[in-house]
Amino acid sequence: MRSVPRAAVVLGLLRLCLGQANFAPYFFDNGVGSTHGNMALFSLPEDTPVGSHVYTLNGTDPEGDPVSYHISFDPSTRNIFSVDPNCGNITLVEELDREREDEIEAIIGISDGLNQVAEKVVILVTDANDEAPRFIQEPYVVLVPEDTPAGNSIFKVHAVDRDTGSGGSVTYFLQKPHSTKFAMDRHSGVLRLRAGTTLDYEKVRAHFVTVVAKDGGGRLRGADVMFSASTTITVSVEDVQDMAPVFVGTPYYGYVYEDTLLGSEVLTVVAMDGDRGKPNHILYGLVNGSDGDFEINETSGAILVTQNPAQLRKEVYELHVQVTEVSSDGPPAAHAMVPVTIRVVDLNNHPPTFYGENGPQDRFKLSMYEHPPQGEILRGLKITVNDSDQGANAKFNLRLVGPGGIFRVVPKTVLNEAQVTIIVENSAAIDFETSKVLTFKLLAIEVNTPEKFSSTADVVIQLLDTNDNAPKFTSHFYVARIPENAPGSSNVVAVTAVDPDTGPWGEVKYSIYGTGANLFLIHPSTGIIYTQPWASLDAEATARYNFYVKAEDLEGRYSLAEVFITLLDVNDHYPQFAENIQEKTMVLGTPLKIEATDQDAEEPNNLVDYSITHAEPANVFDIDVHTGEIRLKKFIRSLDALHNVTPGGDGLWSVEVQAKDRGSPSFSTTALLRIDITDAEMLSRGPMAAFLMQTRDNPMKAVGVLAGIMAIVVAITVLISTATFWRNKKSNKVLPVRRVLRQRPSPASRTVHLEWLKFRRAKAAAKFALKEDASNENCNNNRLGSSLPPRAPAPPPPPRVLPTMGAAHWTVPTVSGSLASRQPQWSPKPKALGSPIKSALVSELKQKFEKKTVDNKAYF
Repeated sequence: MRSVPRAAVVLGLLRLCLGQANFAPYFFDNGVGSTHGNMALFSLPEDTPVGSHVYTLNGTDPEGDPVSYHISFDPSTRNIFSVDPNCGNITLVEELDREREDEIEAIIGISDGLNQVAEKVVILVTDANDEAPRFIQEPYVVLVPEDTPAGNSIFKVHAVDRDTGSGGSVTYFLQKPHSTKFAMDRHSGVLRLRAGTTLDYEKVRAHFVTVVAKDGGGRLRGADVMFSASTTITVSVEDVQDMAPVFVGTPYYGYVYEDTLLGSEVLTVVAMDGDRGKPNHILYGLVNGSDGDFEINETSGAILVTQNPAQLRKEVYELHVQVTEVSSDGPPAAHAMVPVTIRVVDLNNHPPTFYGENGPQDRFKLSMYEHPPQGEILRGLKITVNDSDQGANAKFNLRLVGPGGIFRVVPKTVLNEAQVTIIVENSAAIDFETSKVLTFKLLAIEVNTPEKFSSTADVVIQLLDTNDNAPKFTSHFYVARIPENAPGSSNVVAVTAVDPDTGPWGEVKYSIYGTGANLFLIHPSTGIIYTQPWASLDAEATARYNFYVKAEDLEGRYSLAEVFITLLDVNDHYPQFAENIQEKTMVLGTPLKIEATDQDAEEPNNLVDYSITHAEPANVFDIDVHTGEIRLKKFIRSLDALHNVTPGGDGLWSVEVQAKDRGSPSFSTTALLRIDITDAEMLSRGPMAAFLMQTRDNPMKAVGVLAGIMAIVVAITVLISTATFWRNKKSNKVLPVRRVLRQRPSPASRTVHLEWLKFRRAKAAAKFALKEDASNENCNNNRLGSSLPPRAPAPPPPPRVLPTMGAAHWTVPTVSGSLASRQPQWSPKPKALGSPIKSALVSELKQKFEKKTVDNKAYF
């Protein structure tokens, strides 16, 4: 019969819960392509402008309550969108970049105020043609043998475009296809030697081919755009053995004089391998025409006379000298032949004379590129030196007079006539930036004649520039300062790098990089560093930046410098108080401090001065300008003096304090203080009074402490009452036949104990104190009597009756102890906090103790 009411109760509770249930709101799912709903399968082009309304969250609440929306992101990612919590409109707040982030994860939520539903969504970022092709693995330098057949592929470039679709497809072509020997496959990027053309190391040793990579175009911000990039391929031609030896200084003329000694050198022929890249060793030999009167050194090319001049049968000898290359791979590779004319003379009446193409000449000019290969012949100089005498009279030496070690002249010794050859000795010294013109004197002076006839010719070499220098900054580092409130695109500092090369090679392009370069840009031509248009500088967040600036020429030669930028603090923060309205308690003689902080980074912008702008009354308080300490006027030394100044006051004084920084312009903030003034005597009248005074500024703290004390006392009382109930219940279960009644102990000990507690009450603090009571009030225990209380100094004689509750003192005993308190002697206010609570608690404990005493009497 009892189960039916219980079922009814359960059913009623279930109906009550269902009636009070509040169902959670939910989003609408409008499917793919919808711009309203829960963002399911939502996609967004990466070129969507920032600030665009891209979607509207849409949902409802089953109870029809108004809903709000929100959107959040992972802390490690950017906040791409913002949402209007009321209407659900989602706005793009960060620029999209599909190549960096093609998916955006977000958590959208809907709430009706009680329930909140969150869903994780993935927004797809679709592509726009915003990336240009980029060549990889630059720079491109390829070595091609000069005998490469036409049509052969020699190199392949590769450029990538991170866009998709047509915007990501790349085609290649040459910038100047008609003025080069190469062709480019537009799809594969393969560079080939064009049909009908050949490479020649001896003519051109390097080719520079400019390749352009262009994407297929696409849409970007509503327009069709196409991007391209270019690079340069350096094709270095490799020499192969395809040239015969070449004689230097032709035609060769030699003279034998009547006083020439047997075995003397008539002249020296000089030949070198026509393949300058990998020259072979060469050997000399006489083919015919010597008639046994001359011989040649096979390694040096020196032609010697083997007969006395008097025994020579001809006046003119036509010799044929053959030079042959000796290849390390096998048999001789190539040979060449040159005629050598030797005349027999006997007089010394002609000095050496220099000849050009048009006759005698004493000045020769040549234009050449700087830093030619070492050992290269200056082919532009057509110089012949001749001495018309015969024999030793026609023998003279050649040397260059001028900066030493740069060139050498061949031959050094000439007999009669020779083609003068000047060969590069020190390529590094032939520097256009050091000297644009090199001037030498070519000196020919007879060797073995007493006359020492000589002649000179000026050799003027005009140097042409090449790209042999990297740009160099005027300083290794640059230091700049800029105010933190500088607007976007503000100039910061100008860096300068100088490339001594001329023409396109001397043009410098600037760029910056590094962790601190995000907020700055540099003009690629002028080197002016300026802030990003969107940059917002804040000296309080980051006061210093440093990064690197790079200066680069056309072929990639570069140098670096470091830039240090310091933000100058601007007074852009107001001083801030912790609270605009504050309640404070001031003790007479002790200052009250108020503090405001200024978030500016540097002095004096963050230094704060304090002043009282308004006070009621106005003649009570002073404030320290620097520390913010508020003191009473010197003539106010007591509460009575204070009340005399403000006789109509209610105990609270209002002071308006101003905090003003020292910046220019200066900013200030005010705060309203409500000050309650007390004196030190009031705080010394007891811990409870001190606590109440200290918590006057925070009444909730006092209420919380008193509520905690009440809860502890009530819990102890409940535990004691429960223990007493079960003890009494157990003692009543005694068999009637064997029931033994024991006399309750004499109440004298209780009286003594109560008097002892009464005596100790005078020394207790103004709070409840729980003391153990050793009296045994269980009549069924086998032990009689009670334990003695602690010793007290000179206790009064024990009275015979229980003490009554006086007006000034009271004592409430409990089962296991007693609570004692001392009534306050003085209260600063008519309403003391906690008095009603204390009285009610004491009354409740007193009633419980009296009830317990009546119940225990039943055992006697």
